[in-house]
Amino acid sequence: MATVLRYAAFTSDPAGGNPAGVVLDAGGLDDAAMQAIAAEVGYSETAFLTGEGDVRPVRYFSPKAEVPFCGHATVATAVALAERTGPGEIVFATQAGEVPVTVDDNLRATLTSVEPYVEPAGELGDVLDILRWSPDDLDPALPPRIAYAGARHLVLSTATRQRLADLDYDFDRLLAYMLDRDLTTLQLVWRESPAVFHVRDPFPVGGVVEDPATGAAAAAFGAYLRELGESRPTITLHQGADLGRPSLITVELRPDDNRVRVSGNAVPITAPA
Repeated sequence: MATVLRYAAFTSDPAGGNPAGVVLDAGGLDDAAMQAIAAEVGYSETAFLTGEGDVRPVRYFSPKAEVPFCGHATVATAVALAERTGPGEIVFATQAGEVPVTVDDNLRATLTSVEPYVEPAGELGDVLDILRWSPDDLDPALPPRIAYAGARHLVLSTATRQRLADLDYDFDRLLAYMLDRDLTTLQLVWRESPAVFHVRDPFPVGGVVEDPATGAAAAAFGAYLRELGESRPTITLHQGADLGRPSLITVELRPDDNRVRVSGNAVPITAPA
């Protein structure tokens, strides 16, 4: 019987961050068993390490389906391993590609994304209607784009914190919209200052209304900012406060590497959240 660990990622408080299931001994589990465990755990994702070696294969399941990459579950898994074997670098083989993760002595993990890309968002009338937003709600300085760094996310920026706080969307319609466009989440953003952003991530594809901390979207957002010409090396993302699970995500952009680095803490959850 596989042992399921529970961690909160992108926080130092078990009551904050994004809970993730972690199974370190999933080599004997088939797809149906992993999907059943993820559904029973009920978190937005559970990570399953399916092998040993210098490059460790990992798979991610939401309660509804497998996803190619999950940032917060990667951070949680890296910290869980570091607690057992010590800090250092781990390389995960994900369906999106190899993802190195370094865990320091303070059990803070930094993942390096796969090669990212950014593309036009296309016509927005349907998604704005689903979100109950208007074109006037958008921040013209941060234009809509689709960004990828392991999974695809639609980035929409709003001009006000109040618009971000008032999240009320049609779950079934957004699910259909996202499945049709191969989107994992929407990255809804408000810029507080040049290097500080507040974000929310609807996640109906995973069977949940909203993700409280989304590492894959944070990496994609870093690629998005670079595409827009942002040159700040470090960006801070606040997520989850509107859900009562505040999360803190650090995004690093290096001039000599197109990949994006995403950092955060993770701590064990002693009882299911």
